[in-house]
Amino acid sequence: MKKLITAFLCLILPHVIFAQVADNKSYLLDIQAIMKTEWPKNRTINLVFHGHSVPAGYFKTPTVNTLGAYPFQVLQELKKTYPLAVINLINTAIGGENSIRGAKRFDEEVLVHRPDVLFIDYALNDRGPGLEKAKAAWEEMIQKALAKGIKVILLTASPDQRVPIADTVSVLDQHGEQIKKMAENYHIGFVDSYVLFRNQVNQGVPLPDLMSQVNHPNEKGHALISQAILEFFKP
Repeated sequence: MKKLITAFLCLILPHVIFAQVADNKSYLLDIQAIMKTEWPKNRTINLVFHGHSVPAGYFKTPTVNTLGAYPFQVLQELKKTYPLAVINLINTAIGGENSIRGAKRFDEEVLVHRPDVLFIDYALNDRGPGLEKAKAAWEEMIQKALAKGIKVILLTASPDQRVPIADTVSVLDQHGEQIKKMAENYHIGFVDSYVLFRNQVNQGVPLPDLMSQVNHPNEKGHALISQAILEFFKP
């Protein structure tokens, strides 16, 4: 009987333990340790941001505010916290792209950079191909990254003002739930950008105050995302 119970626990416990998103306080502790290491024992840390126009830095099209977008906001704050660290920010995002196209160029344009941490942000544009095709593309990228020991953090969409943010069953919420489920299943990082914006609106902040145009955040909106990402790097 003990052997049967042990065998059952061995089968069920991994799913019980890992069916949750990674803890943002501990997921990147190994990366933090490297970022605290002094020369000559340190090494370069590669942060790769893969996605569409928002991480690419598009504000009011066609303006690209690279230094105001959340990837560079993250870099700027990280350098304040980790002055000894050599950090490469590598942005592979392309405006107008969805995850299906992002997955097609993943090997040659993302993995080639040997990321230490990979951020994936495609939900806003995945409304076109839909949930099923998007899930397949995201999982392909996640699995390839994890096979190489890369830490992965998934992001839900930033808002599109044509989609009512108060509607908790909207198409963007559906994609967000799917992304969260993938983060849980793979026990990786998760940033719920969409809920961050919704919380601001619920607190009385008009959504246009966080947006540069109908579907691109302004610097204040990008800061909501960057601050959530930075929680993973707090010493």
